Amino acid sequence: MASSRRDFMMTAGKAVVLSSIAGGFPAIVPSSVLGSRSPGNRINIGAIGNGRISRVHDLPGIWKHDAARIMAACDLDSRRVEDARTLVNGHYGDKTGKKYDGVTTYSDYRELLANKDIDAVVISTPDHWHAIIAIHAVEAGKDVYLQKPASLTIAEGRALSDVVHRSGRIFQIGSQQRSSPQFRYAAELVRNGRIGRLQTVQIGLPGDPSGDVEPDMPVPKNLNYDMWLGSTPVVPYTEKRVHPQSGYDRPGWLRCEQFGAGMITGWGAHHIDSAHWAMGTEYTGPLEVWGSAVFPAKGLWDVHGPFRTEALYADGVGMIVSGDFTNGIRFEGTEGWIFVSRGNESVTASDPVAKLQDSQALAASDPRIIKSVIGPDEIHLYESKDHHGNWLDCIRSRQQPIAPVEVAHRACSACLIHHMAMKLKRKLYWDPATERFKNDDEANTLRSRPQRSPYILT
Repeated sequence: MASSRRDFMMTAGKAVVLSSIAGGFPAIVPSSVLGSRSPGNRINIGAIGNGRISRVHDLPGIWKHDAARIMAACDLDSRRVEDARTLVNGHYGDKTGKKYDGVTTYSDYRELLANKDIDAVVISTPDHWHAIIAIHAVEAGKDVYLQKPASLTIAEGRALSDVVHRSGRIFQIGSQQRSSPQFRYAAELVRNGRIGRLQTVQIGLPGDPSGDVEPDMPVPKNLNYDMWLGSTPVVPYTEKRVHPQSGYDRPGWLRCEQFGAGMITGWGAHHIDSAHWAMGTEYTGPLEVWGSAVFPAKGLWDVHGPFRTEALYADGVGMIVSGDFTNGIRFEGTEGWIFVSRGNESVTASDPVAKLQDSQALAASDPRIIKSVIGPDEIHLYESKDHHGNWLDCIRSRQQPIAPVEVAHRACSACLIHHMAMKLKRKLYWDPATERFKNDDEANTLRSRPQRSPYILT
């Protein structure tokens, strides 16, 4: 494996520096774009990042579709990639009733992207690797399904959206609430005026507790820790900074600001996107954001704790985001309110096929609101009944999926602006057209982060 990695890097270029955004990308469009070289015309999928969310959500979400075949897995933890190989081979073996050994493993995602038999990739890595790998995937001619949030920074997200649009690749963000009927129906009800003029959106998010100081530990031999850190600063290894070395419980990196922003992007990317869908602001963003948060005074885990942030949009609609609200979205209008959530569904379970009669998932100030029928001449939003399936369908049709890249970027940007308001503790004035803060150099510096060589986008 080491030899093949060196050969690949020599072929790709003498430096390990990740390829340039500004300089464009190779015009690679594989002949297998529709899986034409696959048995039964299947779409060949590579899975990059084989942790918890991959195992319980993304891999099952793809392998249930006969149109696709997961043929490769990649992870920087050799135990995890072998577990993924065993899991996927086992699924296909059980499905066919025959021994199956069709999954190739990789320790470097760039080697996987160099495989021209792979048509598309599903990226389920920690947040700080999302945009970089997705950019390289579309540069390599792959279609992409990317776990949310879209990026670690606003600058990365803008670069990602621009590269995807130039490439013509099919990109779906993992905002699977868009493929849940109650979220689409709630958005249609709001857009069609069932609660009058929309005034306020309240978004409730779960929280993250702080933790203890953790001891430095030897890096496990099965983990490429330097590459796992990627563009972020070098810090000592400790298991709770990364992921469990035994099992697939919730990983500790989710609570480290070095790798993400905490629940404001973790769940916020879902709920703010769903709110934007109903508000009709999917391709823009707030004008003003302010708020505050409590951050841990000590310990390894340093993402925000209890918080409340507010935003104002161009049409005068206000948004309030807080852990004090019930997990979900409440739309308040001049003639009533609608509340929508995932109901009693667990965080990583597949979305339900029907929640329209579940009062935990969809409720209103007047029951007649949620029994309303959207007429043929009213606004009907994009309908998808299966998020991974929608992506696969669009790979074949070359039509845009339900959660395309610019929508992903705008939702993530809004989350990050809320996070910046928590950190700076003052009102921020955002220009969605230029994607810059007005008269605020300090805030504008937070749109990007310093990157550690050689894991940089230039």
